[in-house]
Amino acid sequence: MAPGTHVVATAGHVDHGKSTLVRALTGMEPDRLAEERRRGLTIELGYAWTTLPSGERVAFVDVPGHERFLGTMLAGVGPVPAVMFVVAADEGWMPQSQEHLVALRTLGVRHGLLAVTRADLADPAPALEDARARLAEAGLGEVEALAVSGRTGEGLDGLWAALDRLVAALPAPDPQAPVRLWIDRAFSVRGSGTVVTGTLPAGRVATGDELELDGEPVRVRALESLKEHVESVTGVARVALNLRGRIAPQRGHALVTPGAWTATSLADVRVTMAEGARGPLPARLTAHIGSAAVPCEVRPLGAEAESAESAESVAARLRLARPLPLHVGDALLLRDPGRGQGELRVLARATVLDVRPPELRRRGAARERAKALADASADAASLLRTHLLLRDGELLAMGCPPTGRPVAAGWHADPDHWAELSARLPEVVRRYAADHPLEPGMPVEAARHELGLPDRRLVTALVRPPLTVADGRITTAGRVVTGTAGLPAPVARAVRALLDDLATAPFQAPDAGRLAELGLGPRELAAAVRAGALLRVAEGIVLAPGADAGAAALLARLPQPFTVSQARSVLGTSRRVAVPLLEHLDRKGLTERVDEVHRRCRATGRSE
Repeated sequence: MAPGTHVVATAGHVDHGKSTLVRALTGMEPDRLAEERRRGLTIELGYAWTTLPSGERVAFVDVPGHERFLGTMLAGVGPVPAVMFVVAADEGWMPQSQEHLVALRTLGVRHGLLAVTRADLADPAPALEDARARLAEAGLGEVEALAVSGRTGEGLDGLWAALDRLVAALPAPDPQAPVRLWIDRAFSVRGSGTVVTGTLPAGRVATGDELELDGEPVRVRALESLKEHVESVTGVARVALNLRGRIAPQRGHALVTPGAWTATSLADVRVTMAEGARGPLPARLTAHIGSAAVPCEVRPLGAEAESAESAESVAARLRLARPLPLHVGDALLLRDPGRGQGELRVLARATVLDVRPPELRRRGAARERAKALADASADAASLLRTHLLLRDGELLAMGCPPTGRPVAAGWHADPDHWAELSARLPEVVRRYAADHPLEPGMPVEAARHELGLPDRRLVTALVRPPLTVADGRITTAGRVVTGTAGLPAPVARAVRALLDDLATAPFQAPDAGRLAELGLGPRELAAAVRAGALLRVAEGIVLAPGADAGAAALLARLPQPFTVSQARSVLGTSRRVAVPLLEHLDRKGLTERVDEVHRRCRATGRSE
């Protein structure tokens, strides 16, 4: 595994010496392009690294300071936990200093240090005092501030020590976190194929791992960190991955752990205006996260959001031009690239509240959604209040691992919704029984449809006494009504007429014509059998309850073993009835076969 590495981005106005300072600290040239070196202007992201006095390694992402390259600057800063803010002593605070600071604050970067460069050209004290106050006001706290000169080396020893203290104070990333590696470079190497680079903020990547890129699987063929071949690396780290896959990666794409993120082009967010920005937000902006910059449409939710031009925080729905792998709690920066020179282009922070927001179909739905989002937080309970039911994997992919036990088969439910379903089920079953008196109970699938549930297992989990589930149907336990009392009146009358027929000839089962005459079709017969009013011997053969025991008693009087013909004679019935009745007695253990022709009665029976 690669040794521990920390990643720090630069920030500050153009030509304030960011690249010069990185070059002095690392001995490496961060400007990779010939045009950059010719013009003395950083255009693309640069990378350099060194070992600090403590032995810790630090990698720098050097960003352009010119206002035309703000998008590139955001791509470099986005995945990085700390910043080295650079201000020139001879120029002091400048417009791009302010815009970079607003961007850092909006992105949530809270760790950094201040380096006032060109201390050999002007008194650094005024710039130090002013910049330190601005950084503190922006939420970076009491950052260490040093005066340095990248040209003469003045103050570099102190900067080395300050960097050591900075990285030591950074929160430790979770090595078990799901991987989301935002790509900031993608290129081909002869003999190796596709290579991508990026800052790994957390998690672990190893050679042979399978990741996803825009939903397509890719495999890590080889891995480097700071130009060293390694088998695995944990965040935070600068990494280069040699990939095998069918998709062509680009800056702004992300390599992710399969199943651990929700790829979405629609998100509900809480929009907080950046310092100095004024609403209302334009309908079309660019959303930045990691190294991604994606055009998006912004729809404020709720009438108060649409009318309040100076609202500091509003609920909104973002429609992204392409899906991004997001978690609830992620922060996106909203930028207006069309604003003129000197205008603030970083407009707002959008905190993700839902990565699978519900459709807004009916009138007033947007206003109701805004009210719901007002109390939303980045946890599973908040998501369940909206979605009502979510599986383990869905919650994990949304960035909110479940905290409670599932209600059934990996499903989690909003407690209020689950209680409501539990209260509704008995009434649903009662109503079904009233509408379908001949059925033995409500099919679980019918209950699932009635309750609007996505999984049959959720229905069975809701069943509580006196309800019970058997053979895929829900019935009321203990409600055993035998005889004709539990049957609809027409069916009960028909069964009583049939039993009158059988009273004088107990083994002469009625034929199809008599059953039709009585109005006893398959459903009516099934209901009567379930109620215990009739005994089903075989399909279309029904007798009075207890007829099988009576038949066994008569057969026991015959010389043993006996034939079907002898049984038919003693029972006073036809072969149509005698054969299935004897097979029924065999199944019940009252009789048994001796050979192909003969049976005999058994001394003791066994239950089916």
